Amino acid sequence: MATSKKTIATKAEQPIVEKKVTAANKKAAPKKQEATSPKVVVDKKAVKAKKSEAPKTKNTTQKKISVGKEQIKLQFQLRYRTEFGQNLFLTGNHVLLGNGDIENAVPMQYLNEQTWTLTLDWPEEATREPIQYNYVLVNADGTTVIDWGNDRVLDIKAFKASQIQLVDTWNHAGYYENSFYTEAFQQVLLAESKTEFKAKASKKTTHIFRVKSPLLSKNQVICLSGSFNEAENWSESHLLMMGKTASSPYFELGLNLSLDQFPIAYKYGIYDLESKKLVEFEVGDNRVLHYPVMKDQITIVNDGFTYLPNQTWKGAGVAIPVFSLRTESSFGVGEFTDLIKMVDWAEQVGLKMIQLLPVNDTTATNTNKDSYPYAAISAFALHPLYLNLPKIVNKSQLKQLQLLEKERLQLNALATVDYASVIQSKLTFARKVYKSNGKKLLQESSFIAFYQQNKHWLIPYAVFCYLRDEYGTVDFSKWPAFKHYKEKDIEALIQPESGAYDDIAFHYFLQYHLHLQLKEAAAYAHSKGIIIKGDIAIGVYRYGADTWQHPDLFHMDFQAGAPPDDFAVTGQNWGFPTYNWQRMQEDGFAWWKQRFEQMSHYFDAFRIDHILGFFRIWSIPLHAVEGIMGHFVPAIPISVSTFAENGIWFSYDRYTKPFITDAVLWEIFGYDNELVKSMFLINHLNGTYSLKPGFETQRAVEQHFTTLDQDQYHQKIKKGIFSLISNVLLFDSDGTGQYFHFRFGIEHTTSFKNLEYTTQEQLRGLYVNYFFKQQDDFWKKEAYKKLPSLKRVTNMLVCGEDLGMVPSCVPEVMQQLGLLSLEIQRMPKNPEKQFFHPNDAPYLSVVTPSTHDMSTIRGWWEEDKALIQHFYNQELGQWGDAPHYCEAWINKAIVIQHLFSPAMWSVFQIQDLMGINEKIRRDNPLAEQINVPANPDHYWCYRMHVSIESLIEESDFNSELKSFIKKSGR
Repeated sequence: MATSKKTIATKAEQPIVEKKVTAANKKAAPKKQEATSPKVVVDKKAVKAKKSEAPKTKNTTQKKISVGKEQIKLQFQLRYRTEFGQNLFLTGNHVLLGNGDIENAVPMQYLNEQTWTLTLDWPEEATREPIQYNYVLVNADGTTVIDWGNDRVLDIKAFKASQIQLVDTWNHAGYYENSFYTEAFQQVLLAESKTEFKAKASKKTTHIFRVKSPLLSKNQVICLSGSFNEAENWSESHLLMMGKTASSPYFELGLNLSLDQFPIAYKYGIYDLESKKLVEFEVGDNRVLHYPVMKDQITIVNDGFTYLPNQTWKGAGVAIPVFSLRTESSFGVGEFTDLIKMVDWAEQVGLKMIQLLPVNDTTATNTNKDSYPYAAISAFALHPLYLNLPKIVNKSQLKQLQLLEKERLQLNALATVDYASVIQSKLTFARKVYKSNGKKLLQESSFIAFYQQNKHWLIPYAVFCYLRDEYGTVDFSKWPAFKHYKEKDIEALIQPESGAYDDIAFHYFLQYHLHLQLKEAAAYAHSKGIIIKGDIAIGVYRYGADTWQHPDLFHMDFQAGAPPDDFAVTGQNWGFPTYNWQRMQEDGFAWWKQRFEQMSHYFDAFRIDHILGFFRIWSIPLHAVEGIMGHFVPAIPISVSTFAENGIWFSYDRYTKPFITDAVLWEIFGYDNELVKSMFLINHLNGTYSLKPGFETQRAVEQHFTTLDQDQYHQKIKKGIFSLISNVLLFDSDGTGQYFHFRFGIEHTTSFKNLEYTTQEQLRGLYVNYFFKQQDDFWKKEAYKKLPSLKRVTNMLVCGEDLGMVPSCVPEVMQQLGLLSLEIQRMPKNPEKQFFHPNDAPYLSVVTPSTHDMSTIRGWWEEDKALIQHFYNQELGQWGDAPHYCEAWINKAIVIQHLFSPAMWSVFQIQDLMGINEKIRRDNPLAEQINVPANPDHYWCYRMHVSIESLIEESDFNSELKSFIKKSGR
């Protein structure tokens, strides 16, 4: 079938019909036949002996590995265009292929500019099990890239031939189609459209064609035509249907090409089994096969993906924390079981995803501070807050449960979550249930299976919770015993005869029930064609089961956070310890892989919170309170010689110590400056001051003020002293005075403003280079050390929260790895723009008008009137003055903008969806914001103001929303 003037013709080829290729189709289905060198670099250095001996120049000599006597010849041909200095290797799950270790992968040979090859003599005794293999690209600098997927499988014993030739196509992780082979799509979103079909087999097979095409409709299959006899030279009446089974992602067809002239030209197309008609052929040039029939050989042609539109699937979702759900049966907080009713509503309006915040246990203080869902005491355990009590009782305990009904109704009637009261009531009752029938449950086979699968985290977590309650603190450094996790000591505690056993086993009991309840909700969502998206937090609580069990995986003397931005002018300090990535890499990131595996038990997709942390993390020393005192780690520091090389005046004390003068003190404290001088400062009698011993760090100052009244006056003085301490230009990297990191935002400091203009300009240039140029390639390599191997351990759809100060390398890395980005209208990644338009979103992305870390659409409308005016006129295209309040039609217009975006997903907070309807929206939009990032003590207590049952009954609202979603093609 010819669809282009560049179609390759052979003597036997006769085109069927000239098909018109639209620009839209060309854009939607980029050509992938000839893979070229991707820009991806990954973690491992392929510099061992085998790789160092690999040819660095073109070499057409084939490499043979001979083993044993009874042999089958395997020839691997990879169609891939490399650059000079690159080499290709083969790895797989057999010892002859390195047992999956890329350091022991087998080198391939350069055949021509489009093909690499490898021939192996495979022992017959090694054919019992299928071979799973991948190709590995080794770049000139030693970094490696593994082609994507785990579906390259060869079952040698299925073929009666002494030679098997595999003609493969490189699978780039960033191809859109790979997203559709994640579990979210294969098991749920595309499950109903799958069609199995048994192809008509040739009596003799010389070639097997395999191709993947994920976005077919129900009753559609892939067909094949071309310039070969069985297709009668492109005859439309002889389209060859390809077979498809549930166990394979490939459409497959065996052909006898023994009488055909090579090369042959061919194309794949879509065939509708109901109408018995060709829907369309793939776009672009004809495919060409140059591998003729050989005696006693079968050729398997793996063609990757069809060249068909690959951006046609789009979905919409709702984002809501579990604690924010409200049903008539809730216990003052959303529960895992409430997700079932949320699924019912989502199905009613046509939403395909429910996105949650982290659901891990955060019980550290037994106060409202534990409401922060990103401060988990275990990266694996589920939060008892979400336990549904009726689900854990038997008939004999129903009367006890009824005694809680009055309290349940009172808590459920509250506008927000009363965290402390809810968790206390639930745990108290759950202990009674455990005492009554818990031991019996722990003997059941289903629990034992759960225990065996999860004991690597369940035992440490349960013991940690017991010791937390026993000693009254999560700070294990203050425990009188068990300060350090030791397997032998823990083993003694968990024995049934131990006095602590029941208190420990209670947490097994809780986790098992939580596991069952969340699994049930996820299964129900799947039955309705809806996926559940989780959230994997970037950090863990400083004093939790993970840091207690694995202290070597963390830098406990640092705190993770974020640099200053418009939402938090002094930065953010999350308090989490930073990761010891070097130590984590030693065991192949086992802890992270376990986290991803745990997520896959419940979720189909997940959001990586602050994915920038895999490139570099904002690291704050323990002696600091504000995020502004941090710097990125890892980062290439500036050496002291750099200042001299750039002709910049350098003074260690002037740049690294707080710049304090009378003018600075007056600006910060006004008339209180004399008090501050007398209590906290040393006067050097030259117009400058320094901090007295005991007040030289923010943490010391904070400690001092904890003994005083926490009124507005004292808070003002404390914050002012914090500002003095942060009024520096450089941080000494290692204490030697030789290497430095810039303090973020030096231009806003009085220290910088008091320098000479020439010095300011010189430092500004160095500062820009340090943050925006010097680190970029370094950070990219850091990300490639971690993200590819972590993404490989899961088949979930992965999205990255790439907000904040985004290095320029981040979009490229995410595109190369096929990670969905997050695009927010009011947070453009282009610093030259005030807004990001949803129409400009890349396909592999999630667009949303707001997140839990910011105000809703309606709340934002009341924040900055000048900004809103610009948005109203330029982004919404409206004339005149913007309305003072966000009227329903404005909210609706913004939602519709996002629905019609080209992005794969449009996701909305439930508040933003309800905001399109005057009748059901909340009266006060300022009460809808879930988190205030600038406030480290923020209480996360937002709850829907209407029940899901009531929402389901709002027919006008639901019908309108459903129509918007349907019209947008989602």
